[in-house]
Amino acid sequence: MNNNINFQQKLDQIIKHIITETASGTEVPSLLLHSCCAPCSSYVLEYLSNYFSITILYYNPNISEETEYRKRVEEQKRLIGELPVTYPVTFLEGSYHPEEYYKAVNGMEQLGERSRRCYSCYELRLAYTAAVAREKEYDYFTTTLSISPYKNAVWLNEIGERMQKEYGVNYLYADFKKKNGYKRSIELSEQYHLYRQDFCGCRFSKAEEEARKSRHSVTQA
Repeated sequence: MNNNINFQQKLDQIIKHIITETASGTEVPSLLLHSCCAPCSSYVLEYLSNYFSITILYYNPNISEETEYRKRVEEQKRLIGELPVTYPVTFLEGSYHPEEYYKAVNGMEQLGERSRRCYSCYELRLAYTAAVAREKEYDYFTTTLSISPYKNAVWLNEIGERMQKEYGVNYLYADFKKKNGYKRSIELSEQYHLYRQDFCGCRFSKAEEEARKSRHSVTQA
């Protein structure tokens, strides 16, 4: 996929079409939104709930420990209950089987964050989202992942576009970092006192973050 594609512009075009359609009496479209955590979903929900009826799909078998997974699930539910939205937002929990993640990244354990290991993780979660979207007949699917400055929006949209073709469900192109989306997510996280983890979720990213902190403490000593 071309690295110079403006995904926000593509999203703007889709939203413009939706506004025209709903103004003429067409039902508000449904969106299955994969979410990695409450902080990342905050701005996305605030933004997209003006145009879609949204179901948050929480499918993240990459998360290292069940206690961490459960903590993030509860924060996601709490945010949905407290955040003002234009159209309804509901919650759907996917399966939590970490072995699915380890199978997807087998052989790539040592590659580090932002590597092909992460690409495979994106692929796993977007394929699951697309499958659920097809099964439950959602109009669109997408993910909150592109809001993070540490996530590759080109990869995410490339995978989403491929899943659109494979599963026959419209993919909603996005780069939620645009329009100060990441900045707004931090503001909303502070406003709603959301738990903000300091690692992506998998045990590999957790180990990398712990190593970084250890190196930092040594240099500061």
